[in-house]
Amino acid sequence: MSEPTEVLADAPPPPPGVPGTPPPAGRSVTARATLAGVVVSLLLIAAIVLGSRLLRDFDSALLPYAVATVFLAFGVAYRYTVWVSAPGARRLFKRGFGSFFSVANFKKAPTALPRMIATYLGFQKFLGARSRGRWAAHQLIFWGCLLAAAITFPLTWGWFTFTSDSGAGPGYAMRIWGFKVLGFDSLSILGWLMFHGLDIAAVLVIPGASYFLWRRMKDRGAITGQRFAYDLLPLICLIVISVTGLLLTFSSIFLHGGGYEFLAILHMVSVVFTLIYIPFGKFFHIVQRPAAVGMQLFKYTARQDEQVFACKRCGEPVDTAPYVENLRGTMKDLKLDFDAWAEYCPRCKRVLRGNAYLTHVKKGFK
Repeated sequence: MSEPTEVLADAPPPPPGVPGTPPPAGRSVTARATLAGVVVSLLLIAAIVLGSRLLRDFDSALLPYAVATVFLAFGVAYRYTVWVSAPGARRLFKRGFGSFFSVANFKKAPTALPRMIATYLGFQKFLGARSRGRWAAHQLIFWGCLLAAAITFPLTWGWFTFTSDSGAGPGYAMRIWGFKVLGFDSLSILGWLMFHGLDIAAVLVIPGASYFLWRRMKDRGAITGQRFAYDLLPLICLIVISVTGLLLTFSSIFLHGGGYEFLAILHMVSVVFTLIYIPFGKFFHIVQRPAAVGMQLFKYTARQDEQVFACKRCGEPVDTAPYVENLRGTMKDLKLDFDAWAEYCPRCKRVLRGNAYLTHVKKGFK
């Protein structure tokens, strides 16, 4: 098959290192992002007030944590709005969530969505293809943080309460929004798990975060491109939160409360800082990941319909046809005048770029 000279002429390969067009940063985007952040923050404040029964179940000692979650809600809403305002992310958002909530996709593949949520969001099998060690460490961090968030946020907001009729146990009742849902003995296995859930989460997070921190100190490839505030600081914060949380339990059980106040302040500061840091650091990918699940579903349903796009040069499959078309549309939105290259496989792109280099840069080179 002959090489597409019209592509070489009309869409010459870009020089390496050309940065992509940044997302729009005009006043309208900033205004929408700020409005979204304020609305989400106000909704969370209202949920805290109503969920704690007009603050009757709200623990004032946890006020700094609650304030940090409000800032977290504002930051996530603000950053997410700015992110989806960029042409590429906007297309990803529309396509991804369109497939996510598509009734037609559910009818064609009813088990695809729950399976992808389990494998892509939950067990993150795509990481296992890179390294089993990284996959295991990521799983420890993921499930540890998920367990900690499931316990800490409702307690901080006053949604969960633990009350004892006798005032000192061992019988306790767990209430959600004031309604009793579970009674348990604090001396039982269930009671131990209920009161030490955060310790279990810390035990999971520490080895996972330590592995990644060790890897970033030793791996030459990781060291080359890492940044302290973006790559190392999140891991340090997770370790500090987990260690200080375990030390609080150690102090209360073995030291009769010795040093508890200092550890409580240190733990609170590390948690508050991390919550505020999440929207503007590496952890923001947690919020972005569900959109990627929608895009995976979008590609999966296209494959089920046999909508596979073949390379225009060698005929090898490149990706699904809707995905390639979506990529070309994004490149046009970004005013990148080489969207035709999306129609070729990686090998053919290298060949065509090499031919273009010889033709236009090194004429007569033997």
